Amino acid sequence: MASPELPGLDVSGRIRSRDIQMAGVADVRRRVLLVSGAVDTVDQDVSVVVDLPEPGRWQVIKAETNLTDRTWIAMQVVVGGDSTIVDDDDAVLLSRQFSKSFLTPDQRRVVFYDGEVRPGESVLKVYSLDAGTTRPAYSYSQYSPVTAETTAETGLTIEDIVRDGIPQRPVVELVVPVTVVP
Repeated sequence: MASPELPGLDVSGRIRSRDIQMAGVADVRRRVLLVSGAVDTVDQDVSVVVDLPEPGRWQVIKAETNLTDRTWIAMQVVVGGDSTIVDDDDAVLLSRQFSKSFLTPDQRRVVFYDGEVRPGESVLKVYSLDAGTTRPAYSYSQYSPVTAETTAETGLTIEDIVRDGIPQRPVVELVVPVTVVP
């Protein structure tokens, strides 16, 4: 029962109604971190902090749903200064929705591209993280083409994103609760 007539109950000016909390599960034995949730903005980057039971190497499996009204054609993950994305023969770096990925030489940024995630669809990303702390931070961004962009312009923009990254935008910060499975 909602009543906008009662003082203090109308939170529409303070809380975005479509926010969906992200949640995580850390399997200590397998060293796997699963994070799921949804994204309802393309105008902001999302900064995430997770509480891990211990630092070290973790395989991250991230699933999120596109609640925006725009198609994502590239996604970027940037890890904080105390962590790196692992690049060795045992590491998996992939996204089900994007056929290509690019990891920077400093191993702090990966771009997934050459694919798409339409409104209402989910995206799956998998990568290994070497976390230098129990509270690693990372941010992620999505790129949606401007409707006036031609296919050629979009291709050039993707090349720029792979080379230079998605320019930083205002940030929404999230602390993701993590359930630990021993």
